[in-house]
Amino acid sequence: MSPPPPPPAIPGGLDSHWERRMKGGRIVPDLTLDLHGHTLDAAYDRIMAGLDQARAMDARVVLIIAGRERPVDPADRSSTRGAIRAKLLDWLAASRHASTIAAVRRAHVRHGGDGALYLILKRRS
Repeated sequence: MSPPPPPPAIPGGLDSHWERRMKGGRIVPDLTLDLHGHTLDAAYDRIMAGLDQARAMDARVVLIIAGRERPVDPADRSSTRGAIRAKLLDWLAASRHASTIAAVRRAHVRHGGDGALYLILKRRS
């Protein structure tokens, strides 16, 4: 079975310097949000509060640890493993923070690999 494709980039993308640093594992997150053990509602609130915190501290790289994505039944009541990861990209795209995110990439194996994502935030204007 082949590995899952990387998450789609949010428009705007990154230059090759960023891409090489991420691929080589040379990114150092400014903030880490670990969502293990959270319900869907608590995870959403933690992400939004964490992104508020990241913007306040002018962070550029946020590491979100959410576990590996697994198929989720739409009727899931947040008890299925992988439910947070399955909803994460939709939450980000629909959030008040969507315009501040330059890119979303799968994390390097040293930061969680398939179970984590880097959010690269845009510089403040």
